[in-house]
Amino acid sequence: MKIKIKNLTFKCIIGILDFERKKKQKVNINVSFNYIYKENKFIDYSLIVNLIEKSMKKSKYLLIEDAILDLNQKLKNEYTFKKLKISIEKPDILDNCVVSVSNK
Repeated sequence: MKIKIKNLTFKCIIGILDFERKKKQKVNINVSFNYIYKENKFIDYSLIVNLIEKSMKKSKYLLIEDAILDLNQKLKNEYTFKKLKISIEKPDILDNCVVSVSNK
Protein backbone atom coordinates (compact mmCIF):
# COMPACT_ATOMS: atom_id res chain seq x y z
CA MET A 1 0.00 0.00 0.00
CA LYS A 2 1.05 3.57 -0.57
CA ILE A 3 -0.11 6.47 1.58
CA LYS A 4 0.36 10.11 0.62
CA ILE A 5 -0.12 13.02 2.98
CA LYS A 6 -0.22 16.18 0.88
CA ASN A 7 -0.11 19.84 1.84
CA LEU A 8 0.02 19.47 5.59
CA THR A 9 0.14 23.19 6.39
CA PHE A 10 0.78 25.02 9.65
CA LYS A 11 3.01 27.74 11.10
CA CYS A 12 6.16 27.14 13.13
CA ILE A 13 9.56 28.58 13.93
CA ILE A 14 12.06 27.30 11.36
CA GLY A 15 15.14 28.91 9.88
CA ILE A 16 18.45 30.54 10.76
CA LEU A 17 17.70 34.18 10.01
CA ASP A 18 16.84 36.48 12.92
CA PHE A 19 13.29 37.17 11.74
CA GLU A 20 12.68 33.43 11.24
CA ARG A 21 13.56 32.76 14.88
CA LYS A 22 11.05 35.37 16.10
CA LYS A 23 7.97 34.93 13.91
CA LYS A 24 6.28 31.70 12.91
CA GLN A 25 6.17 31.05 9.19
CA LYS A 26 4.03 28.79 7.06
CA VAL A 27 5.35 25.39 6.05
CA ASN A 28 3.83 22.80 3.72
CA ILE A 29 4.80 19.20 4.30
CA ASN A 30 4.29 16.24 2.00
CA VAL A 31 4.93 12.67 3.07
CA SER A 32 4.55 9.44 1.18
CA PHE A 33 5.43 5.90 2.09
CA ASN A 34 4.78 2.32 1.19
CA TYR A 35 3.98 -0.33 3.76
CA ILE A 36 2.74 -3.88 3.89
CA TYR A 37 -0.93 -3.88 4.80
CA LYS A 38 -2.18 -6.84 6.77
CA GLU A 39 -5.74 -7.33 7.96
CA ASN A 40 -6.35 -5.23 11.09
CA LYS A 41 -2.75 -3.95 10.96
CA PHE A 42 -2.79 -0.59 9.31
CA ILE A 43 -1.02 2.73 9.73
CA ASP A 44 -3.17 5.49 11.19
CA TYR A 45 -2.11 8.49 9.11
CA SER A 46 -3.72 10.94 11.55
CA LEU A 47 -1.09 9.89 14.12
CA ILE A 48 1.65 10.57 11.58
CA VAL A 49 0.22 14.04 10.88
CA ASN A 50 0.13 14.78 14.62
CA LEU A 51 3.69 13.54 15.15
CA ILE A 52 5.00 15.72 12.34
CA GLU A 53 3.19 18.88 13.41
CA LYS A 54 4.07 18.50 17.10
CA SER A 55 7.72 17.79 16.30
CA MET A 56 8.02 20.78 13.98
CA LYS A 57 6.42 23.16 16.48
CA LYS A 58 8.38 21.86 19.47
CA SER A 59 11.84 21.53 17.91
CA LYS A 60 12.04 24.93 16.15
CA TYR A 61 14.60 23.59 13.68
CA LEU A 62 17.29 25.84 12.28
CA LEU A 63 17.37 24.11 8.89
CA ILE A 64 14.69 22.24 6.94
CA GLU A 65 17.35 19.63 6.24
CA ASP A 66 17.63 18.99 10.00
CA ALA A 67 13.84 18.82 10.28
CA ILE A 68 13.62 16.20 7.53
CA LEU A 69 16.38 14.06 9.05
CA ASP A 70 14.76 14.20 12.48
CA LEU A 71 11.24 13.50 11.19
CA ASN A 72 12.57 10.65 9.07
CA GLN A 73 14.15 9.05 12.15
CA LYS A 74 11.13 9.61 14.40
CA LEU A 75 8.74 8.10 11.86
CA LYS A 76 10.98 5.10 11.21
CA ASN A 77 11.26 4.53 14.97
CA GLU A 78 7.46 4.31 15.22
CA TYR A 79 6.52 2.56 11.97
CA THR A 80 7.83 0.08 9.43
CA PHE A 81 7.96 1.82 6.06
CA LYS A 82 9.30 1.19 2.66
CA LYS A 83 10.38 4.24 0.64
CA LEU A 84 9.58 7.01 3.12
CA LYS A 85 9.70 10.38 1.35
CA ILE A 86 9.37 13.73 3.11
CA SER A 87 9.43 17.22 1.63
CA ILE A 88 9.13 20.53 3.43
CA GLU A 89 8.29 23.78 1.67
CA LYS A 90 8.68 27.32 2.95
CA PRO A 91 6.31 29.12 0.56
CA ASP A 92 6.65 32.62 2.01
CA ILE A 93 10.38 32.91 2.72
CA LEU A 94 11.18 34.56 -0.64
CA ASP A 95 8.89 36.80 -2.64
CA ASN A 96 9.44 35.18 -6.03
CA CYS A 97 9.58 31.43 -5.31
CA VAL A 98 8.84 28.53 -3.01
CA VAL A 99 11.83 26.89 -1.32
CA SER A 100 11.65 23.19 -0.55
CA VAL A 101 13.85 20.31 0.53
CA SER A 102 13.17 16.60 0.26
CA ASN A 103 14.96 13.49 1.41
CA LYS A 104 14.58 11.65 -1.92
